[in-house]
Amino acid sequence: MIKQIVSKDNIKFTPLLTLGSSLSVTGFILIAILVFLLGYILHLDLVIPVFLLALVVYLRMKNACHKKYSLLNLTFLFVIIFVTAYFIIKNKWPVFYIPFCVIPMLTTLLFNQLELSLLITLASSVAIASIVGNHLYLGILFFTSGLLSSVFIFGARRRMTVIRVGFFVGILQVLILFFIDNFHLGSPNRYLVLMLNSIASSIIVLGALPVFEYLFKTVTNISLLELADFHHPLLERMVQEAPGTYHHSLVVGNLSEAACNAVGADALLARIGAYYHDIGKLNKPDYFSENQSMILNKHDALSPTISKMVIMNHVKEGLELARRYKLNPRLVDFILQHHGNSLVYYFYRRALEGLEEDQEIKEEGFRYPGPKPDTKETAIVLLADSVEAATRALKDPSPKKVEEVVHKIINNKFIDGQLDECELTLKDLEKISAVFIRILSGIYHSRVTYP
Repeated sequence: MIKQIVSKDNIKFTPLLTLGSSLSVTGFILIAILVFLLGYILHLDLVIPVFLLALVVYLRMKNACHKKYSLLNLTFLFVIIFVTAYFIIKNKWPVFYIPFCVIPMLTTLLFNQLELSLLITLASSVAIASIVGNHLYLGILFFTSGLLSSVFIFGARRRMTVIRVGFFVGILQVLILFFIDNFHLGSPNRYLVLMLNSIASSIIVLGALPVFEYLFKTVTNISLLELADFHHPLLERMVQEAPGTYHHSLVVGNLSEAACNAVGADALLARIGAYYHDIGKLNKPDYFSENQSMILNKHDALSPTISKMVIMNHVKEGLELARRYKLNPRLVDFILQHHGNSLVYYFYRRALEGLEEDQEIKEEGFRYPGPKPDTKETAIVLLADSVEAATRALKDPSPKKVEEVVHKIINNKFIDGQLDECELTLKDLEKISAVFIRILSGIYHSRVTYP
């Protein structure tokens, strides 16, 4: 087992709880109530929500092992809703014209982190209430609307889900306004405007989403599912030119998705990243074992030094293909990091075997350029990639041998330092290895010989 093999000197302890990740929905609601009360009693202005936003995000970014967002991005989203609200109020339009739900929805979809969306919602609702004149009930209405839209849209994978959330949140906003009005119906126009506002907000989100994905260099679940289409030009090329690599990528994607679900990582991102991680092999598919015939191995005619250059170049060539086909930067990370700076062990051993007395072979020359995986998702794809390749090479893939290979590969990657930059813990590695063993034992189990 992993924890029995590695030494304590190699263990990198990572903080399991940061300020942002430890705050639950209940915690944000309590903070919201406190801020609203302070703003109402003390007549606080815009400085408070802006300071709150900056402080919490700064502390979260300082403690987090990796970031999928920046303070500039969050501030930009905050400024958009604030300027929009200020413009509507200055022109004396009805306050319910403010498309408040747009920013909470966008934040949740773009960063896939509920606490960030709740933070933006809190800051924005306090700011707008301050503009109107510290209107407590209006702040509560906006905060509740943003809270509901964030929770309902979290994890959305289809565009229709966004429209549906807009419709349901609109109904809930009307009910909340009815309660605020002490069960006395005001002008029916207010309720109709509030309902249409929520639906319009969801439509605006769908239209603006690609623009913000480009600006923030991120990818949403909706775009990931579009990239999962096997009619994508790169995937179609893999089917035709490198079928072995294509099948390998599918298996790695399934392994990565299951492992991410086990440790709470982004399973969809890992699966799609695995589909594209080896696209660099398209330039020279015959030099990779999964595409070679049993008769001919092109590396037999090459020196170990040349062979390792061909193998290692698939990372660089994958980066060039990704730029040519304009793949999202989040997917490019999987191409660059799926080997870390691992050793090309097979050709390193071949080079050592042919070494003469006056020669010297440096291990650094047979290592990938990196960088090492810096997220859970890229690290899991690295492990799944190595484990699948090693298991496929087994002559007798019995469950016992599969288990031994999985533990050996993961331990070697851990000890080699390939997981130093990511958040995976030893407990996570135990869960990942169990998932790999279960799936690979099912794929490569022995079969009855039919007559």
